[in-house]
Amino acid sequence: MILQEGFVCKHYTFVEKGCFKMYGVDEKGHEHNISFAVENDWIADLGSFYSEKPSKLFIEAIEPSIILQIEKRDLLFLFMNVPKFDRNFRVIVEEKFIELQHRLLQNFSSNANQRYSDFLEQYPQLALRLPNTQIASYLGITPEFLSKIRGEKSLK
Repeated sequence: MILQEGFVCKHYTFVEKGCFKMYGVDEKGHEHNISFAVENDWIADLGSFYSEKPSKLFIEAIEPSIILQIEKRDLLFLFMNVPKFDRNFRVIVEEKFIELQHRLLQNFSSNANQRYSDFLEQYPQLALRLPNTQIASYLGITPEFLSKIRGEKSLK
């Protein structure tokens, strides 16, 4: 666990090896996966990281992982003193933002089958690494319904 609800996100985390999920928990105790980060990807609760306010999210390893972390002070130093790093990092954050926008649109405009197909396109390696419960949480469906979708796709 690298972030828990109620704590400030103090690090931007680079995943060298492994897989992480970022999720929220509703009032019934159900997890809702927002995003995943695998090898060569970054993960952080940006709102908490920059505002230094307590997070409403969790970031947790799904499998054994190796990570590198950078604190806000050091990240800002790099932004100011290494322009290429600032540019590259901005591109990374913009791509994550676009990914999140796409996901929001698909949540209210696509059916579960289409959301699963989009998931497979975006995270092809994760379909084999994650249990149905994690993927279903990300898609906003039950694990049983995901099993049905997977079964139908395998028949085609």
